[in-house]
Amino acid sequence: MANYTYEQPIDIEETPKTSVYNEKGEIVYIFQRYYSNGLKKRLDKIMDYRYFLWYNVYDANGELKCMCKKVSRKGKVYFEAFDYTEQKKYIVAYDKWKELVPDLLITDGNLQIKLDKEIEGWSKFVYNDNEIARWKASLDKVFKIQLEVNDNTPVNNAAFFIAISQCALFIGS
Repeated sequence: MANYTYEQPIDIEETPKTSVYNEKGEIVYIFQRYYSNGLKKRLDKIMDYRYFLWYNVYDANGELKCMCKKVSRKGKVYFEAFDYTEQKKYIVAYDKWKELVPDLLITDGNLQIKLDKEIEGWSKFVYNDNEIARWKASLDKVFKIQLEVNDNTPVNNAAFFIAISQCALFIGS
């Protein structure tokens, strides 16, 4: 099992480059909220930072490994994640939308992973009734994030879990 930690500012206006550390304390990933241009960033500020949501996750060498972005089409809101390591696109949609804390369903058309979200405690990524990863955000002066990825996961890119977890944190856990 691989363990990762990072800290994320509470203020959603901030878009710092955030380092993700492994269990040895080494920087293994860096992520940042992304805007394709300055106009989108200004518009997002006007709309309380809720419209343009996009995270890029890079390895320690700066190579893009995964991205996750919010998509609004025809009145529906979902997320798209792209794993650059395996060249796969995933759709991340709400499951049980009527609940206070909706779960997320992640699929590439064949593979289906469910993110059982929790307000407090561990949110679990589940595949075939087995927990393959989990993350937890503890609130102090910043969000302190812990991510654990099991060895038996069908997605062998921790950046995938970081990108989706960060979007889930942003929209509310």
